Amino acid sequence: MLGRMKPTKRRGPGRPKTSPLPRREQLRRAKQAQRAREREAGLVVVPLKLPARDAERFRAARERPEFARRLRALLDEELVEIAAFENLAALCWNRRDRYLTAEEAFRLYERNWRLVDQRRMRPAERALVERLAARFGNGVLNV
Repeated sequence: MLGRMKPTKRRGPGRPKTSPLPRREQLRRAKQAQRAREREAGLVVVPLKLPARDAERFRAARERPEFARRLRALLDEELVEIAAFENLAALCWNRRDRYLTAEEAFRLYERNWRLVDQRRMRPAERALVERLAARFGNGVLNV
């Protein structure tokens, strides 16, 4: 009996083969190159768990062109980088955190105002204290 030949699948023209590597390896290398480009650009993936409704809203919001700018403004409003302000860094000598919440920074300034070097305070830090006092202290720093 003659051996039966297996029918071959007929493929369309498809994409021309441009690399000797298998498709899976090509995709792996492309992803690796993409991640390297993102790292060079300073981009980082942040895993975020949200309730389903909030996650859906977040996905819709991030597609808006002004989303990154508004998110940055929100983070600037809610968090204070300790190292950016000399007196605040001195007050946080015993903390390991890089950021404080804005309210926590205000309370720290208010509690320890006697230790703040007001003569050497830079305008940016002075503006921060005024902004925090307006937001959390009704315009008054209770010292």
